[in-house]
Amino acid sequence: MYGPDFTFLGIERCDLDIESTFADADVVIVGAPIDSGTSYRSGAKFGPQAIRGGDYLPHDGERPHLALRIDALKTMKVVDAGDLDMPGRDLVKSLETLAVATEKISRAGAIPLILGGDHSVTSADVAGIARHRGQGKISMIHFDAHADTASDENGALVGHGTPMRRLIESGAVRGDRFLQLGLRGYWPSPKTLDWMRDQGMRSYEMTEIHHRGLNTVLDESFEILMDGCDGVFLSVDIDVVDPGMAPGTGTPEPGGMTSRELLEAVRRICFELPVVGIDVVEVAPAFDNADITAILANRVVLEALSAIAKRRSGEKYSPTQNLLDR
Repeated sequence: MYGPDFTFLGIERCDLDIESTFADADVVIVGAPIDSGTSYRSGAKFGPQAIRGGDYLPHDGERPHLALRIDALKTMKVVDAGDLDMPGRDLVKSLETLAVATEKISRAGAIPLILGGDHSVTSADVAGIARHRGQGKISMIHFDAHADTASDENGALVGHGTPMRRLIESGAVRGDRFLQLGLRGYWPSPKTLDWMRDQGMRSYEMTEIHHRGLNTVLDESFEILMDGCDGVFLSVDIDVVDPGMAPGTGTPEPGGMTSRELLEAVRRICFELPVVGIDVVEVAPAFDNADITAILANRVVLEALSAIAKRRSGEKYSPTQNLLDR
């Protein structure tokens, strides 16, 4: 919707109105350029194109992964549907457009990968997949500085502070299969935390992750995520990373993960778990510095794609193995 029209790293384009253009796709990338759900700094509507372009290498439709020794853009069919028409003046209608799109992609047998946009988009993209796969059949792993479980946002039920509550209340995702990593700061209130506890949610605050170790937390999370669910949705709010490494976001919160920790976590999740949908949200280019947030978000997408491709190849991977022996 905004700026030059180009695809993610030069991959093939598809049209969601023409099913034959994505009928055999493994992953369909979709831009969700909306930020009218923000409560502080807006600008995430420009995130999709910033993520698509956040790479110093030629946009030639290929990107071999150094550690995984696989090129997801070559071994899988990954196509880009461009940005959905999501006018900010009607957030509810725009989010329904996204839900329809992710349901269509999921029913075609592909993984929807959504580039946000603010985090309100998650209430729609997960709901669309759940319409296909079944209510409560998808578990959720959510990286964020904030819980996004408010009952409302300044009187509105829809916004970037409410999507996780809407998903649980609707039954799209079970509360006891909803994992959050990276929380910190000074919100939410005790009342909201009590609601989260009552739903059976598991939320890992950054201090717990620091003391227990990220891999230990991921091991524990994986056991919960796959208990009684058929697939996992991965939602990455870029503000889970410390603003010193990802300043280009609307609600920065000090004390977050490093970019390396996030990338390694995304790789593990997409290699070890059956991921059925992904979104990467809250990149606000106007507040970025030297494009480092857009580049990080681009790498989150590439880590996810590469790990999915490696999982599908059936090849083993060990992060401790010598690079040249893989």
